Amino acid sequence: MRLCGRVWTVLGLIGWLLVGCASGPNAADRQAAGQDLPGFDADYPPAMHELSFNSGGSKLNGLLYVANGAGPHPLVILLHGYPGNERNLDLAQALRRAGNNVLYFNYRGTWGSGGEFLPSRALEDGARAVALARDAEWAERYRVDPSRVALVGHSFGGFVGAINTAADPSVSCLAFLAGANIGALGTRALADESFRQGFEQAMGASIDSEGGPVRGDAGQLIREIMNRAAEFDVNKRALALSAHPLLLVAGSRDAVLPIAEHHQPLVEALRAVGAASMTVQVYDDDHAFSAHRVELAALLGDWIQNQCWVPPAAQE
Repeated sequence: MRLCGRVWTVLGLIGWLLVGCASGPNAADRQAAGQDLPGFDADYPPAMHELSFNSGGSKLNGLLYVANGAGPHPLVILLHGYPGNERNLDLAQALRRAGNNVLYFNYRGTWGSGGEFLPSRALEDGARAVALARDAEWAERYRVDPSRVALVGHSFGGFVGAINTAADPSVSCLAFLAGANIGALGTRALADESFRQGFEQAMGASIDSEGGPVRGDAGQLIREIMNRAAEFDVNKRALALSAHPLLLVAGSRDAVLPIAEHHQPLVEALRAVGAASMTVQVYDDDHAFSAHRVELAALLGDWIQNQCWVPPAAQE
């Protein structure tokens, strides 16, 4: 997500946030994150499929990474940011090596997918991807276990994942990676005209009706965020989110979505409602976790394997 904003001083927060943080990934998780498979199943080899599916009358472009073996395999749905320059496909490959299928797709109006972009449409697109995983024919074709579906969202994708996870008890778990609270941005835009103007300019920088990467209208986009600020506030979904295993990862040097505004308030809201299974990790890093890609892949793989498929009550 590309937004205007100042760098926040967050060092004072780090000690508090590290309480209850994830332990380091073990050797097996690091191996899955950084090494190829020693062999593969000749009858059911790993594969990558280019695919598309319909959402709101528009065609969405996507990729499906299928894991080695007959399966059925858990499915991780990877939700990109705005506009989505960092696709996190290194995470997709590592998660596939660890035995998960991974679906990546582009929201309406982004990177060649049909339609025009709005946050509400991206939320619908995320829900449509989950519904696709529940389709028995689709799941059988791609060796997917529809009872094990995880959402992993980065930046704006964290917002998409959080709102959809809160609304759908059948989603197994959520990873919120440098995630955005779009509702908080809308509330600030309502109160501060100079921020609203900068916000619109930043979002509009990616919008080009002809070449993309985003098709849409920046003014309409910001108006929707302001008009639906309460609805788009992920902190207000803390109680519903608390029923799911959660991984919240942030960068202490994130100047795009400062952790004091987006990560920390959600962690506090979840703790206030007694979230049953919450793993928190803060890296000394930027918004894209540029210095911790292998570490992040290993952490994510370990958490998915050991936390996602276990009901929170069983982890107490």
